[in-house]
Amino acid sequence: MTALTNTAPSGADVLLTPVEHQQPHWPDPDQLADVVSTLDDLPALVRPEDCDALRTRLAAVARGEAFLLQGGDCAELFASPLIEPTRNKLRCLADMASVLRSGSGLPCHTVGRLAGQYAKPRSSGAETRGDRALPVYRGDAVNDLRFDPEARTPDPRRLLAAYRAANRVLSDIRRLRARGRALFADLGGDFFTSHEALLLPYETALTRNDPSSGQSYGLSGHLLWIGERTRRPDGPHVAMMAGIRNPVAVKVGPTTTRADIAELVELLDPRREPGRLTFIARLGANAVHDLLPPLVDEALDRGSPAVWVCDPMHGNTRTTADGIKTRRFEAIWAEVRGFIEVHRALGTHPGGLHLELTSRDVTECTDEHAPVRERDLTRRYESACDPRLNGAQALELARLTAPLLRPGVRGGGLSRAATALG
Repeated sequence: MTALTNTAPSGADVLLTPVEHQQPHWPDPDQLADVVSTLDDLPALVRPEDCDALRTRLAAVARGEAFLLQGGDCAELFASPLIEPTRNKLRCLADMASVLRSGSGLPCHTVGRLAGQYAKPRSSGAETRGDRALPVYRGDAVNDLRFDPEARTPDPRRLLAAYRAANRVLSDIRRLRARGRALFADLGGDFFTSHEALLLPYETALTRNDPSSGQSYGLSGHLLWIGERTRRPDGPHVAMMAGIRNPVAVKVGPTTTRADIAELVELLDPRREPGRLTFIARLGANAVHDLLPPLVDEALDRGSPAVWVCDPMHGNTRTTADGIKTRRFEAIWAEVRGFIEVHRALGTHPGGLHLELTSRDVTECTDEHAPVRERDLTRRYESACDPRLNGAQALELARLTAPLLRPGVRGGGLSRAATALG
């Protein structure tokens, strides 16, 4: 392959982005500049041609000819006895993809939330326990889960650790692909990675120019997305994504307006290229029927071939009386069903699912039919941040979803959410 060249801004240009853009307060800018310089010189993590291959597959989703399954950890960890082997993550997604494919009759393309999901946006900059307040945990690429001042101080050297961790996962995937034909057949033949492109110093340092095409790519992952908190059309994350050739995605939540959709389409996909832009709707089970139609309608009015994907996790998070974050399986399924019903009513394609999940038998999302009740949450609550579906719940969600994707099906079907949500 032709040698790639770095096209990112210099380290100094990206170090002092305001905190309101979800950037940590790095205490030592000189140390951060040194880290960015080191990242500049490291090999890219993924290849431009593989980003192009994923864009081709997403174009099929945009045409209504395929379905996207995107899933993995809420927040990946560098080192922990609870780390899930890469093969187990892929096997979970492969089993779900097989169910979706056989039940819907559509090809199912898989993308992992892995090899890069090491940073998290947060609604508050601090965490308080008793009378003690410390910087909030922002993912292993920034600081540590341990609740002490040293661990919670953002450390730019963790960006290098994130690179090494991502490289290890990608190496695992390459080894598995070399000897696991059946696994990768269930995954659709290829497997791609994705993460939220949150930390600007890391992402810009891994932005490279491909001389064979003259295009810039964000080569920290195949599909990069902008979160609900950083999707401002005039913000630095949108500007960064507008300058790369990867397929890109944007999370849209309850505050998203038609004007936001219009601006994002113009900035991120001015050429209206199928497979370039994906909108990931995270609206909540009780709001999806009201809030999704005008957003899809605006994209149609703009001539956008954007893929629409349902994230039924983030809009359905709640906190128990004991202070534990959880999600109800019944609400998750209700949002998926509502998402599909809206698209059927509009005559558009419900393009995919975006899920926080694990193959492990965790107790993080309640489920009246499993059962996992609120009193069970502390038994195996292992997530570093937000609650995930366990392997059985993830497979059940795929089983429930698949029949609704068949041509001509307009919704209804098996609803485990009806009694719970009214």
